[in-house]
Amino acid sequence: MYFSIELKFNLNSGIGILKINIYDMNKFIVLLWLLYSGCCIAQPVLKKDSIQLRNIYTTALVEGQSYTYIDYLSNQIGSRISGSLQEKRTVEWGVKTLKSIGATAVRKEPVTVPKWTRGVTEFAYIESQAGTTTNVPICALVGSVATPLGGIKAEVIRVNSIQGLREIGSAAITGKIVFFNAVMDAHQIDPFEAHKAIETLYNYGAKEAAKFGAVGVIIRTANLVLDDIPHTGVVRYEDTPNTDKIPVAALSTNGADLLSGMLALDQKTRFFFNMNCKNWKAVSSFNVIGELKGSETPNQYITIAATLDSWDIGDGSQSDGAALAQAIESIRILKAIGYAPKHTIRIVLLADGVQSQQGFKAYNQSITSKKEKQLLFLYNNTGGFTPRAFGVTAKDAFKKQLQGWFDSFQSYPIDGFTTNTSVLKFDTECPMVRLKTDPQRYFEICRSSLDTFKAINTREVALGAAAMTSVLYLMDNN
Repeated sequence: MYFSIELKFNLNSGIGILKINIYDMNKFIVLLWLLYSGCCIAQPVLKKDSIQLRNIYTTALVEGQSYTYIDYLSNQIGSRISGSLQEKRTVEWGVKTLKSIGATAVRKEPVTVPKWTRGVTEFAYIESQAGTTTNVPICALVGSVATPLGGIKAEVIRVNSIQGLREIGSAAITGKIVFFNAVMDAHQIDPFEAHKAIETLYNYGAKEAAKFGAVGVIIRTANLVLDDIPHTGVVRYEDTPNTDKIPVAALSTNGADLLSGMLALDQKTRFFFNMNCKNWKAVSSFNVIGELKGSETPNQYITIAATLDSWDIGDGSQSDGAALAQAIESIRILKAIGYAPKHTIRIVLLADGVQSQQGFKAYNQSITSKKEKQLLFLYNNTGGFTPRAFGVTAKDAFKKQLQGWFDSFQSYPIDGFTTNTSVLKFDTECPMVRLKTDPQRYFEICRSSLDTFKAINTREVALGAAAMTSVLYLMDNN
C-alpha cells in the first residue's frame, strides 16, 4: 500500500512541514514512535531550562544584591581609577565578597597598571577680545599630559575630523589649539554607532594634531544632549615622544556650541585652559578570581568578567560599577538556587578596564600559558541599564547554538543574540558574549559627573544580572 502524509511540527524554532511517502505501515509506526520519543525527550529539557531561568530571575528581582553592591562601591569607596587607593580597596572588597557568597579558589593575580591623576579642577575660558572672557566647562581626558604651568592661551582652529587636519596643514595649525567639533549623529538609533567617530578623536586626536604643530586639543563632548557637563575618555599617545605630547580636554556640548559660534564671528577668538593632571610610573594591582568548580569537566571554564576600576569623575556607578556588581551577583544567584555546575564557572574581576585593559591582557596570557579550555567569556561594559540583547564574537556554529537559546528568553526583555565586534581579543578562539543594555542614556550619564548612585535603577540592574546568570546556566547545560 502507498500513501502520503504531511506532518506539521514545532521544535521551538518555528513551524515546519514534513511530507512523507509511506510504503510500509510497520515502518510508519516506527517513525511515529521515534518522533514521539524525540518530543518526550526535548520537552523535559525545555521545561527544565524554563524552570531554572524563572528561579534565576525570581532570585535576582526579589532577593537581589546588585543594588546593594553598587551602593557600597559608589558611596563607601567612590571612583576607582586604576592605580588609586580606591581601586586597592575595591580589590580587597572583591576578595571578601566572593568568599562571602561561596566562591572557591578565590585569589589575587598581580597586574601592572597605569596610574594617572587629574589634579585640581580644570579651568577654561573663551576670549573674544582682550579682557572679555566667558568661562566654559572642560575635563581632561584620562592619560592626558598637563598644560604648561599657568595654562595655555592660543587662537583656535576648528575641524571636525583628523582628515580635516591634513586638509588644512601645518601652516594654519602650528601654535594653535585644535578644536574638534564633531557632533554625534542623532540620526543613528544606536548611540554607540554615533559615538565611534568621536571616540577616535578622543583616542588619537591629540597624537595627530601634535604632528601639525598644535599646542593643545579641545574636543566636543561625546553626548547627544546639550548641557554643561563635559565627559572624559582616554587619550592614546602611543609612540609619541614625551616632549611632543600635548594636553587634551573635552568641552561640554553647550561650551562647544558657544566656541563654534564665536569662531564663526571672529576667527581670531582665543581659548585658554589650565590642567594639572599627571601620568605616573606604572604600579602594581591585581585581578581577583573565584570559581564554582564543575562536577563533570572541572578543567573547562565558563568565565564571567567585569572591571574593578572606573572613570575618575562621578563615582562609577554605571560605568562600570553596575557590571562589577552584576558579575558577582551572578555567582551569588547560582549558589542561592543550589545550582551545581558541570563545568567550572569562573569569575574574573579585571584591573585597568578603563585605560589599557592590562587586567584582561594578563588573564589572556595566564590562560594561554596554562592551556586552559575556555568555553565562553561573558561580560558587560554598557552600564546597568535595561538589558536588550547579547552581542556575540564567535564562529558561526557557536552563534547558531546561542540563537537556539533565544526561546528561553521569550518571557524576558532580551531581543536575541547579535553579531558583536569586541574590543577584547583572546589568543584562543574562545567565544565572547557581551550584554547589550538599552543605550539611549549611556552617553548622557557615563564618563561624567552625572555617573553617580542616583543614576542606578534597582530593577534594571537586577534584570541585567539575571540575564547574565541565565547565559552561564544555558552554556553549562547545552
